[in-house]
Amino acid sequence: MLSDKYKLNYCIQGDLSKPTILFLHGFMGDCEEFEDVVSIISYLNDFSFLTVDLPGHGKSQLLESNDYYTMEFTVQSLINLLNELKISNCFLIGYSMGGRLALYLTLNFPERFLKVILESASPGLSTETQRSERVKSDNQIARKLNRINTSEDFTVFLSAWYTQSIFGNIKNHSQYEKLITTRLKNTPAELAKSLCWMGTGSQPSLWEKIKTNTLPILLLVGEYDKKFIHINSKMVDACKYCNLNIISGAGHNIHFEQPEIFAEKVSSFFSIF
Repeated sequence: MLSDKYKLNYCIQGDLSKPTILFLHGFMGDCEEFEDVVSIISYLNDFSFLTVDLPGHGKSQLLESNDYYTMEFTVQSLINLLNELKISNCFLIGYSMGGRLALYLTLNFPERFLKVILESASPGLSTETQRSERVKSDNQIARKLNRINTSEDFTVFLSAWYTQSIFGNIKNHSQYEKLITTRLKNTPAELAKSLCWMGTGSQPSLWEKIKTNTLPILLLVGEYDKKFIHINSKMVDACKYCNLNIISGAGHNIHFEQPEIFAEKVSSFFSIF
């Protein structure tokens, strides 16, 4: 269903009178990103599920202004969507880019969430110099995306993307080709806008604000993702309400590589009220 007012495509599974889990996908994902995990959780526990296409992804595209792609606008759009659906509070899961977004939501609207799971996420970059350098890097990648004209070019881009060390051995996964097929459903120019306006360099640093958090947060990081193990260890030091679990046999994209373990972690953490 496409919400014309807020420009976010979303999908509901289950009865919203039950406890709801809001899922926020990562860069190049969409509202089907967590479908395997949702299927497993449905057998383990009694939840309803709300997934969205974040701006520039899936069907939430061709927006009127670059402002629609910023973290601040996206956060308000998500809060508006929760209001529209009469969801006063819910559980929250965010992966990578969606994890940064989820943390921003948690810190600015804590009354709307019960517990939070951040998968391979960060509070952003702590200094202006780091953010400036990251903006340059993100803009360079965005230019590559804007030059893509064919699915073959997009496939080459994706192949290079998943050689990053944070993804570990993802290219050897039995479902890797399926992952590439789903990523190809996106529009490169729209992804470029998302990267420019909601990339790590563009978002405000949340390192200071996370110290004030009092919501229970479970941090999930794959054992091969050394960069985010380091970041998430620092998050635990900054906030006593954060708990870190390192997942064996996974890199950055845990829910794709280890969906059963991921679903069990979700079901267990969200079942303890």
